[in-house]
Amino acid sequence: MKKILYLWALWTIGFIAIAQTPVKKTVFIIVDGIPADMIHKASTPNLDRIENEGLFLESYVGGERGGYSQTPTISSNGYATLLTGTWVNKHNVWDNGIDDPNYNYPTIFRLYKDAYPNGKTAVYSTWLDNRTKLIGEGLSATGNIKIDYAFDGLEIDTVSYPHDKQSYYIKRIDAAVAVEAAKSIYKNGPDLSWVYLQFTDDVSHYFGESPEFYNAITFEDALIGLIYDAVKQREEEFDEDWFVIVTTDHGRTPLTAKSHGGQSDRERNTWLVMNKKDINDYARNYRTAAVDLLPTIFDFMDVAIDTPVAYELDGVSLLHQVDAFALKGYLFDHNQLLLSWSVTDKKADTRAEILISTTNNVKNGEPDRYQKIGEVLLKDEHASLPLDIPGEANFVKVVLKSPHHTLNYWVFNVNSK
Repeated sequence: MKKILYLWALWTIGFIAIAQTPVKKTVFIIVDGIPADMIHKASTPNLDRIENEGLFLESYVGGERGGYSQTPTISSNGYATLLTGTWVNKHNVWDNGIDDPNYNYPTIFRLYKDAYPNGKTAVYSTWLDNRTKLIGEGLSATGNIKIDYAFDGLEIDTVSYPHDKQSYYIKRIDAAVAVEAAKSIYKNGPDLSWVYLQFTDDVSHYFGESPEFYNAITFEDALIGLIYDAVKQREEEFDEDWFVIVTTDHGRTPLTAKSHGGQSDRERNTWLVMNKKDINDYARNYRTAAVDLLPTIFDFMDVAIDTPVAYELDGVSLLHQVDAFALKGYLFDHNQLLLSWSVTDKKADTRAEILISTTNNVKNGEPDRYQKIGEVLLKDEHASLPLDIPGEANFVKVVLKSPHHTLNYWVFNVNSK
């Protein structure tokens, strides 16, 4: 009888512990077009508040400069990169027309819904295309995904928001979006939310680096404060654990800051602020990337990523352990694959597998077949492996599979003479 009572007590304690674990939720906010060197020149008391509870990290967009993944520093490219965890060579969003997104690289919303069909998602946006084109709501190619709470499309309402040359109507729309986001987050508590605010980009296109631009940053900061207040209220009243990330989609051109789209440092260098302090050594010591957002959010929310999707992700988590990063591959003498990477712990005897595929079937919605060609010691940070593949192949996808995650890189012209 004592043993039964003891086991019952353990079960009860365990049940209570599980029941008292706060529900995890995430909201990420994209504020358009603020380079890393300008964000701290403006008054941002609310971003400072989030940073004081968590931290500020330098980041970048644009893919590998001069490489196959080089991505234009344009708004829609930045959103697609953040949403899919991949660069433009995969998501295929090349400009703001969003003409032909490759939905075979799923967005964070689709992956979340696949893992938790009953979970609630939300998009509060100053641009309708974020939901209808980038996420692809209701399209067969995206599995007819449906966003549970949506507030967007006000830019189409030219009666309530008459357009003007200096885009002050966008300022009014941003305010409406942020107010609705704060109300909906507090009332409905969606599990995964995206808030997009645009005014800073419009102001900078018109005025460049100017008092008007810094005032616009401060204005957006006030809107972020409304949303963060709603989050804090939810945490207090509903015993929830919220992950809040604020970031930007691209920087601006040197000198004037009136444009963007190129590969200058100022256009590529971005930032993020989040309300969590516990990050890994990669995030603590190196510049993070826009593609890191998706795996980071899913690490926090305990969302498992299927292997085929994981093999395509171009980023790594900022929270849980990262074994290696910055994988690159080269071909030497047509039959030797030279690989390099970086590690955060140069003393650990961690080993990783090297897998290759000579197809890119994922692009068309089909699986790739990988074969293992060797193992490497990660602390060596380089390796040379023989490459014996069919003569007609001119492309190899390389995956470095370590204990905690995977990295990938593409090598071209492997059989060119």
